[in-house]
Amino acid sequence: MAAAQQNQNQFSGPVIVFREVRLPETATPAGYSAVIGAYGLAVPLPRTLSATGQHHRITERNGWRIMTPRHAPHPTLEGHLTFALKYEGLDLAVLKRLFQVAGPAPIEALVRESPSGSYARRIWFLYEWLTGARLDLPDADAGRYVPVVDPELQWSGPEKTVSRYRIKDNLPGTPEFCPLVFRTKTLEKFIGLELPRRAAAIVADVPRDLLARTAAFLLLKDSRSSYAIEGERPPEDRIQRWGRAIAEAGRQPIDRDELLRLQRIVLGDARFVRLGFRKEGGFVGAHDRENRMPLPDHINARPEDLPRLIDGMGTFDQGPAKNLDPVVAAAILAFGFVYVHPFEDGNGRIHRYLIHHVLAMRGFNPPGVVLPVSAAILDQIDEYRRVLESYSQRLLPLVEWEPTPQFNVRVLNDTGDFYRFFDATPHAEFLYACVQRTIERDLPSETAFCSSTISSGNMWMPLSTCPSG
Repeated sequence: MAAAQQNQNQFSGPVIVFREVRLPETATPAGYSAVIGAYGLAVPLPRTLSATGQHHRITERNGWRIMTPRHAPHPTLEGHLTFALKYEGLDLAVLKRLFQVAGPAPIEALVRESPSGSYARRIWFLYEWLTGARLDLPDADAGRYVPVVDPELQWSGPEKTVSRYRIKDNLPGTPEFCPLVFRTKTLEKFIGLELPRRAAAIVADVPRDLLARTAAFLLLKDSRSSYAIEGERPPEDRIQRWGRAIAEAGRQPIDRDELLRLQRIVLGDARFVRLGFRKEGGFVGAHDRENRMPLPDHINARPEDLPRLIDGMGTFDQGPAKNLDPVVAAAILAFGFVYVHPFEDGNGRIHRYLIHHVLAMRGFNPPGVVLPVSAAILDQIDEYRRVLESYSQRLLPLVEWEPTPQFNVRVLNDTGDFYRFFDATPHAEFLYACVQRTIERDLPSETAFCSSTISSGNMWMPLSTCPSG
């Protein structure tokens, strides 16, 4: 009872401003927002925060979901965590930081109060999964088995029964790397388009020699576009070398050795770049003109966190990525990689290679055809940057750093969890839009172009002169 009273005193009443973010109306923070405020958690705020208001309708505005009085949770840690899991899904970064700050006692208390409760058992599992510490609790002996991730709210992985908690572990990753994606109407609509079937139908009646020529055009187009996104115009042989690497995507597992191999291919002559994983900090941004001090838009993962993060991505690649929707899995792996930014140079092109890797591994493309996703990204470069910033802008204020004598950054606090746990929903929606465009526009147009070239007798045209390249 004392613990429950202590928790109750921590939670806020009605507010109009939360963490410098104004609510659409006066309302009481609920779920993750309440927990973040009560425990002073330094975490990226969820894209949508929840509160309960006085009106008997649910409204969503300006990044807030205002729910009705009947949705108001009991003002305790258990009440707000139950609300979060029921209505907001999992935010692993918030939960891990909460468990680190609160310690084991309140989690043990809420499980003892409701040992067979489904939400209590999920919270218990998440505590031990995220922290690696075992709570002083006996194994559960009652309650039906429930999934950790609500598959109606977020994409989940294959289920593994865990008898200690009587739950089904369906997290789409490991404690080293587990971004999550919400099931949105936008993503469900994309999946309903059955894009792999459409792509297969487009190429089904294309003669083999014409399809080979189309595939070569598309491959060159993607390789050249990927360099263009980085503002580079390398020699043609380097573009074609990277194109050959993309053509082989999906054949090798993603691990440290494979990423190092890809960096050597993409950089070519690396006289001015240190190959290999970063030994120092890194950032994306600019320098002040007067004193060359860093002006970061994004700060990369700390070098000491890279081994665990990269190994976590490799495990994701060989496990959950094979069970999730292919485009969702590609977004998780590729955007997770680019936020980590493990190299001094080459990160962006390898990030986009990882998209091809997952799609090819899952058989999403027609055999022998690479969808020019990089070209679609290049044509929507402003939206691409907004998607990247959708997380970077929430992450940046939480990274404590200092400039180095080399005008770089040195991160001073523990930030590893912010790169292994993030909401990849905007990234998945953006990537699906790019994939749709390549299948519904680029693939038919390139096939038609190659067909007209052959019918007009221009069989000699070299690939480098393809207008769409």
